[in-house]
Amino acid sequence: MKNIYVVTHPEATHHVDGLVGGWFDSDLTERGMRQADSIAEALSERLSDAEVETITSDLRRAQRTAEVIVKRIGGGVKLDPDLREKSYGEAGGRPKAWLEERRIPIPEFGERLRHDEGVDGAETRMDLAVRAYAAMDRIQHSSMENHVVVTHGGTVTLLLAAWIGMPLEASGRVQFRVSSGGITHLRKDDRNYSHQIAQLNETRHLN
Repeated sequence: MKNIYVVTHPEATHHVDGLVGGWFDSDLTERGMRQADSIAEALSERLSDAEVETITSDLRRAQRTAEVIVKRIGGGVKLDPDLREKSYGEAGGRPKAWLEERRIPIPEFGERLRHDEGVDGAETRMDLAVRAYAAMDRIQHSSMENHVVVTHGGTVTLLLAAWIGMPLEASGRVQFRVSSGGITHLRKDDRNYSHQIAQLNETRHLN
């Protein structure tokens, strides 16, 4: 049975400063570091004595979270840039109001995946989806049974879409709402090979 624990990195400096994240390389706040400890403790209870592969986005806020986790559960940290958040191009690190004044809203109908938000250098949702689907494909084909994946809120939805076998072209409309510091448990049942979302966005450990 394969178990994947998808962790959304906890509170980062861009959250409290009201800045656009994306590829802006913010760090965890002091509160975020405490939350990372709580995440590590929660995972250690689920993965005690298990061999685990920990994979993380290479952005500092995610990598710092992963480092705290492996101190508790053991093993090393593998960096995967495909687990990054969507790039917001020149908006990264700027006030959120700056982005909102310029961004072209995604349409309800029509082309959603390839929609151009009108911000120089920004990725489309298709760009993010291609990366996330590739990352999940590598995880699914790994011989390891237990994985911890540390990533970002926007990326989680596409990882889950890939996990349940949603065609990439259909992923433009789906959204799984997750919180900073949440843990989502994905499980593959060896009896019928079903891909389950066993628990979505658990946050009890943050209380």
